[in-house]
Amino acid sequence: MTTLRDLVKDRKLYSVDTSRTVLEAARFMMEHNIGALPVVRNGQLAGILSERDIMNRVVAVGRTPGTTAVTEVMTANPRAVSADESVEECLFIMREFGFRHLPILDGKDLKGLVSLRDILMHQAAEMEREARKAAS
Repeated sequence: MTTLRDLVKDRKLYSVDTSRTVLEAARFMMEHNIGALPVVRNGQLAGILSERDIMNRVVAVGRTPGTTAVTEVMTANPRAVSADESVEECLFIMREFGFRHLPILDGKDLKGLVSLRDILMHQAAEMEREARKAAS
């Protein structure tokens, strides 16, 4: 059974500090082509900021991204999953709670962020491997 640790082991960990503005975070997300960022304070997970948060809590209400702090609009204290959690359990949590992104922790250490797309792509690859194995 594949764990989240296996899924993110070779990925670069992206995050944004609580001291940053939404504009800085949005530019960072654009530069790295990512849709959500863990927000960290003193190296610990404090929240998560997604494209949807930026649209709903900044743009749609007329806030200024360059002066709005990430901490003002992030989702604070997000649900996180253990790095040893299975991909299947993570999908269940995402489906059950309507999450598209989940931070991955090893104890209190941030190890990554998993998206619904990551999970679905992993499962599609698994199904393809099974089909090839059955065909041979």
